[in-house]
Amino acid sequence: MKRHLLTLTALLGVLALGAPSASAADGPAWAPAGTSYTDTLGGGQGLASRAGGPLLHRGLLDIPLDLRIKGWNHVGDPDIARGYVFDAYQGADTATSKLYAVTTPSGRRYDYVHPLDPGEKVNNSFATVSPDGQWLVSGEWGDQNRLQVFPAPLLNPATPATGGSLAQAGQISLDRPVRDIQGCDFVTGTRLVCASDDDSGQLFPESRPLLQVDLPHQLDGRPVTGSVKSLFALPQTSLCKGTFEAEGVDYDSADGTLRAEVIPPGVCAVATAVYAYRR
Repeated sequence: MKRHLLTLTALLGVLALGAPSASAADGPAWAPAGTSYTDTLGGGQGLASRAGGPLLHRGLLDIPLDLRIKGWNHVGDPDIARGYVFDAYQGADTATSKLYAVTTPSGRRYDYVHPLDPGEKVNNSFATVSPDGQWLVSGEWGDQNRLQVFPAPLLNPATPATGGSLAQAGQISLDRPVRDIQGCDFVTGTRLVCASDDDSGQLFPESRPLLQVDLPHQLDGRPVTGSVKSLFALPQTSLCKGTFEAEGVDYDSADGTLRAEVIPPGVCAVATAVYAYRR
């Protein structure tokens, strides 16, 4: 499907960017840098930037048929690292595992299945890879006090070379709870940004906040605690009335652009808004 600005979405969407702020310690605030659109079925679950190419979008239409037949019915926010595409898949509520698929620059896909650990939720909302290419961070739905960490398939030599089983490494414990994280991406080796679909105002003052998670050092496979703060609310303005949904997030290290997706309500949901920010 076509994944860029649509005439229909220009009529449906009303451009409204948040008002980001930052403390002096964080450097300049994130400033709005434009809005684009992607079709929701072909790109509303997430996005990832790639060197010298267009944005990669993921939506329900992007689930390969062979994976869909095996019961993987949801794809999350993807990431691209060293030209490898990392996708997070989940199955039915009764599933006992989750899947990370890695596609090489040549187009070959390898599947890594993670059997659920005790107490682990079946949700697999996103995949993001640390800048050194060694660690894959993922997350679950609902109220959480952690982000999951795995050796990055293919890029970390501790993983099987042609797919197989994937076990967790030391997780990122969070110093305050988060809710309904839809996507995270690394800005630096010690900082992630995450999109939350929480509109309750119970955990953070903002509705559907973009969160920042700071780590004391780069991931090394051992447990670490991250410090969480809210940056700003993602935009929620549309000609249609109803409930919005925050989705994927991406940081393009090549040009310093941060992007986040929001699906508008009602009939406007055919097109997902992609909001861009720069410092």
